[in-house]
Amino acid sequence: MAAIELDGLERRYGERVALAGVNARVEQGQTLAVLGGNGAGKTTLLRVLAGLLRPHGGSARVLDAELPRERWKLPGKVGYLGHEPLLYRDLTGRENLLYHARLHGVPEARVATVLGEVGMERRCNDPVSELSRGMVQRIAVARAVLHEPPLLLLDEPRANLDPAAAELLEPLIGRASGRTRVLVSHDVAGALAEADVVLRLKRGRPVGEDEELYR
Repeated sequence: MAAIELDGLERRYGERVALAGVNARVEQGQTLAVLGGNGAGKTTLLRVLAGLLRPHGGSARVLDAELPRERWKLPGKVGYLGHEPLLYRDLTGRENLLYHARLHGVPEARVATVLGEVGMERRCNDPVSELSRGMVQRIAVARAVLHEPPLLLLDEPRANLDPAAAELLEPLIGRASGRTRVLVSHDVAGALAEADVVLRLKRGRPVGEDEELYR
């Protein structure tokens, strides 16, 4: 059973087409790299795969859940790291993770473990609003992997990270994690090096290798 199967996927915002004719098959443990310029539909695709947006056409199956009819099966199985960190800025990093842990029935001890894995033990009791962008990204990664999901949806996961921090997080969100991943990145060379499957989008539609993505 494939982890992700897309066949003619479509999504619109009113009259504007955000995705059209998107096809992909990603086996369990593989990485799908999604490439394209601004407005290509990359983030929309991630949100559809997470069950946050309804597809308007075609078919989408994620972890054996047919979307949107069976999207109730996905919570707990997907780790979503969006362009925005999805953290409560007035809460501390630890409080954010404790809240997320309660939502997923994750033991409190797991919070301490993940904070250590992202190197945030010493600053975890500071409000998110007082943390640097790199530290916020570390907490966001911790939130995405806290419940040990088999699928990671990653939108520019290494944004705001210095090389040392990116290396630290590799076991959690990199190929070393062993998880199925959908990776959105403007770093074409880096994404291709990680990818088993590549999807190139331009204005919401798949394009071939010979077409310029960023014009």
